[in-house]
Order: sequence, then C-alpha cells, then structure tokens
Amino acid sequence: MGELEERLVECARLAEHQVNARFFGDRPPTRQECGEEVEQDGCVKPITRAMQLGLQKHVVALQCAREVLEQQWPASFSIEQRYRFYPNAPFLETVSPEEEARLMAQGCTRELWRTLKPDLVLHVDHDPLKAVLTLDFKFPCPASNEPRWTPYGEHSAYAGKKQGDLYKEALGGRAMIISPRLGVTP
Repeated sequence: MGELEERLVECARLAEHQVNARFFGDRPPTRQECGEEVEQDGCVKPITRAMQLGLQKHVVALQCAREVLEQQWPASFSIEQRYRFYPNAPFLETVSPEEEARLMAQGCTRELWRTLKPDLVLHVDHDPLKAVLTLDFKFPCPASNEPRWTPYGEHSAYAGKKQGDLYKEALGGRAMIISPRLGVTP
C-alpha cells in the first residue's frame, strides 16, 4: 500500500498545482478568494470558489488515480461510485450512474439524500459493497486549512456523523483522506 498511497498523493499534488496555476499563477488562493460566492446550485445554495476549485481538482486527481490504480491495484476498485446507505437496517446498495445522472439533471440534489459518494473504493474480492480501503481527496482552501472529513448537517440523513465514519460503517475497511499537503491521513 505504501507505494500506491504515495502515487495517489502525487495525484493530489498534481491536481492542486494544475488548477491553482490555471487561476492564480504561481500562488495558492487566499482565504478571501476561497470564500467568494461564485454561483448558486439548482437548490439556490451558494457555491464558493473553494467548492468550485475543489471540484476541478477532483477531476484532475481522479483521472490520475484511475491510471495509478489500473497499474498498481490488481483487485477491483470504484471511482465516485454512489451508494444508498440505510444504517439502521443496515442496508447498502449501489446507485447506477444512470439514476444518479437523472437525479442530478433535475437540478436539485435533495433527491440524493441518504447517499454516499466516496472518491475511491478499493474492493474486497471484487465485491462493490465491501472495501479494503476507502479514500477521499480533500483540497482545503486556503491550503493552510487542515483537510478533514465533512460532517453531515442536521438536515442530512446522517446528521451528526462524519464522512469517514460512514464510509467505514457502510463499506467496512479503513477510510483515509488524501491531501496535497499532508498526504494520506485517517
């Protein structure tokens, strides 16, 4: 896992550098730039520059990660697989890309309530519902912020929990963050 994790951290650093260079030249964005509202989503919720940059960095990092995993991970893996998880049942199922696209096309993501979407899942025995390791890229903005698991808010199906804890509960295995500055962390 050591070399695999190092290569995935390189993907995070590549994404951070490429996207920041595109918008800010040779410097990272400032705290003020990160907090600027740049648009609104279909639910009229604000999208900040930090969120926008994070999405663009994810595109670069996930493409790089696909290449790394195809070379170095002999078992199956998923990239941005969405799961519907009912912790009280407990029940887990995959959401097809077609269903996800249909729900996203409606413009409001509330229909994706009760779903999880980790960046990378390294599977146990080719089972898409079981993980050896679940990884999420985090691109803090500004870069001096610590990468952290997103806490679910009070209106979420998972209120009071954090992403990483839910990934472990739903898929098993370990859940880790990949960030450009700190590498792979729990």
